[in-house]
Formats: sequence, structure tokens, C-alpha cells
Amino acid sequence: MKWRIASVAFLLGSLSTGLSWLTLQPALIRLLDVTRRLAPPDSPEAEVLSRVRGFLPFALALDLLVLAVLVYFVLDLTVGRPLRATEMAVEQLGRLELNLPPVSQGGPLMSRIQSALNRMAEALRREQALTRSQVEALQQANARLARAHTELVSAERLATVGKLAAGVAHEVGNPLAGILGYLSLARMKATSPELKEYLGHIDHEVHRIDSIVRGLLDLGRPRPATLAPVDMSQVVETCVRLVRAGPELSHVEVDFTLEPGLLARADAGPLSQIVINLLLNAAQAMKGQGRVRVSTRREGSEALLAVEDTGPGIPPEVMPRLFEPFFTTKEGKGTGLGLAVSLHLTQSMGGRLTAENVQGSGARFTLHLPAT
Repeated sequence: MKWRIASVAFLLGSLSTGLSWLTLQPALIRLLDVTRRLAPPDSPEAEVLSRVRGFLPFALALDLLVLAVLVYFVLDLTVGRPLRATEMAVEQLGRLELNLPPVSQGGPLMSRIQSALNRMAEALRREQALTRSQVEALQQANARLARAHTELVSAERLATVGKLAAGVAHEVGNPLAGILGYLSLARMKATSPELKEYLGHIDHEVHRIDSIVRGLLDLGRPRPATLAPVDMSQVVETCVRLVRAGPELSHVEVDFTLEPGLLARADAGPLSQIVINLLLNAAQAMKGQGRVRVSTRREGSEALLAVEDTGPGIPPEVMPRLFEPFFTTKEGKGTGLGLAVSLHLTQSMGGRLTAENVQGSGARFTLHLPAT
């Protein structure tokens, strides 16, 4: 760009110098001839005249240089700089860098071009903002659809389990009660320590089967919830007192951050069962060593209860199946019904149960219930 302006400036300077010389040449030549005739050959006037005639080419060259430099600066100021600014603006638009510099002085045409580029950049900024908002809305809608799909799949599985439980739970429960009774009699009459140990193992496994059957009944038996204002802090303290005496929480430190007087529209019985399940899961995730933090707070129209542990957290591959019935990661020690039953009870009270990993380590289960 600068070389082109310099070439144009040299051309204009040459043209101006040539026109000036052609204009002044006849008068200068006539003046020099008259002066030469009047001045004697060896006089000082003749010597000055000779020097003037020898200086004329240098004067023309100096005039050409001064004109070229002057024209260059004028063209660079009025044309070159605005053109370079416009070129930079076009390159920024090509890279989608929409923060263009302000309009510079360069004449009406260049100002209009730069103003048009700024308007184009502003329109592109608005379109980008609209596109980003639409993409965010689509991502949120996709996340809601994914959650709804997961909840529908879970609800369908719970309904299938409920139908199965309604058909066989009572038939299985009655023989189990008889087996437990006969086991109790056999253990009282057994004299061999080895036999008592075998009967103890049998009794443990039968109780485990009984707990599975009761979990199935909780899933398949839609009991109408009796909703009333429940003090969440009181429920949490009662549940912690109940489970703290057990082996799971005997070496676990429990911290409370409870909002006093927080009332939730819930059923105290199912709410206690949910809190106990979450506390036991947190203790088992930490293998009986660590800290559990229980907190309650009001957020808008919801009462929130969070149970947070310092365990290893929830693996990403486990998170989508966390609330599925019979899904467990406890290597044969769990039934896989605790969280499924808790979710079922939460939904029966019009609430939500969510799970997430805590930054650093651990997991957090949050119970959302309507606040009163």
C-alpha cells in the first residue's frame, strides 16, 4: 500500500514539476538571453548568470522531491490510512472478530464504507448472541428431555417390579415367616456350636430375603401419602439418633447445618425412611470412616435436604443407573432397592431426589420437597 502511494506521489510530483517547467521555460529562457546580451562576457553578472543556469536542474530536482514528499503525506493521510483501517476491519470480519475500531477520517466514501462494516459487525454480534441463546436453550431442553426419559424408564421399571411384587410378595412372605419361626425353634434346641453357626447364617440370609420382599412391597404397593407440614430438622435429628447406634455410623462424624423451623409438605414416615436410606448409603460408601454433612435450607418454594459424604463419589458409568431397582455396587451386600424405594417415596410426596458428585471428593444426594 505504501509503495503504491509513493509511486503515485512521485508521478504527481513529476507531472507538476514538468508542467511548471513547461509553463516557465519560455519566460526563463528569454530572460536569460536578454541578461546574457546585456552583461559583458567577463563581468560578474555573466558569472552569476552562468551559475543560475547551472543551478536550474538541481532546483527542478529539489522541487520534484518536495512535491513528491508532500503529495505522499497528503495521500497517505487522506487515502492510505483509511484504506488500511478498512482492510484490517475486513480481515477482522473474516476471522469473526467483531470488535471493529471506530470510524476514522478518510472522506465521505471511506467513512460510509467503514460505517457499513461497523453495522455489519453489529448485526453479526446480534446474530451470534441469538445463536448462543438458542444453543443454550436447546442444550437445556435436551437435558430436560434426557432427565424425563430417565425418569420414564425408571418409572416403567418400577411399575414392572410393582406388578411382579403384587403377584408374588405375599406368597413368598408367608413361607418366609414360617421358615423364620422354625429357625428360631431350631436355634434354641441346637446344642452343637457348629450347627448354631449354620443356623445363624441361614437366619441372616432369610432375613435378607425378607427385606427384599418388603422392598418390593414398598415399590408395588402405592400407599396414599398423608401430606402435612413436617419439621425437617426434627426428622433429621431423629433419624441420625436411630442410625448412629448401628455399626454403619459408629465411626462416622455427622455434621449438621439445619435451618430452624423449616417445614416441608411431606409424610413423616416415608421422609424418615428416605433420610435413613441416604445416611446408610453415605456411611457404606465411606466404608464406615469419614464425615457426613446433613443440611436443610429453603430455596424458593422448595425445602431442600442434602446428605453429603466424603467418600469416593459416584462413578460416571454408575450415575445413569443409580435409581434403578436391583442395581447395586456393594458386591452382593445390598439389594439395590434403597435408592429406588427412596425415589418412589419422594415422587409420591410430589418431590424430587437428585444425586451429584461434590467437587474434590464425595457425593451429595438432595431431596426437594414443597415448602410450607
